[in-house]
Amino acid sequence: MTNEERMQQLSITLPEAPAAGGLYTPFVQTGNLVFASGFVPAASEDPLKGKLGQDLTIEQGQEAARLCILNMLAAYKRDFGTINNIKRAVKLVAFIQSAPDFYSQAQVANGASQLVIDLFDAPAPARSAIGMAALPLNVPVEVEAVFEVE
Repeated sequence: MTNEERMQQLSITLPEAPAAGGLYTPFVQTGNLVFASGFVPAASEDPLKGKLGQDLTIEQGQEAARLCILNMLAAYKRDFGTINNIKRAVKLVAFIQSAPDFYSQAQVANGASQLVIDLFDAPAPARSAIGMAALPLNVPVEVEAVFEVE
């Protein structure tokens, strides 16, 4: 089954690919690895904003992390024409805008991890979940990834 067929089976729809928000390239490929820049969860005119543990719940953070991956995959499909050549996520880095006493960054990052595990039918990637005082646009989560491709 291809990744796009699995996405349909899981009732996952990619959003419109986001435009780059600065002077960077969304993806850099070297050999069979594709490095994805950080993607944020902005999927509408009114995306989630704020800090985990202050303004948002863990569940809202998990959904934001999931949206980061969906936006990343939408941009990947725009730039590469398909997501079918992705074998698996090798590494995820989740930056979580957190209140000073919030310690559940790993639980928030699970929203991104679970999506790539389910979608690519692959083992969990290596991962870092890092608490931050602030993120661009006041988004709660930003996710980077490294993909192994065919």
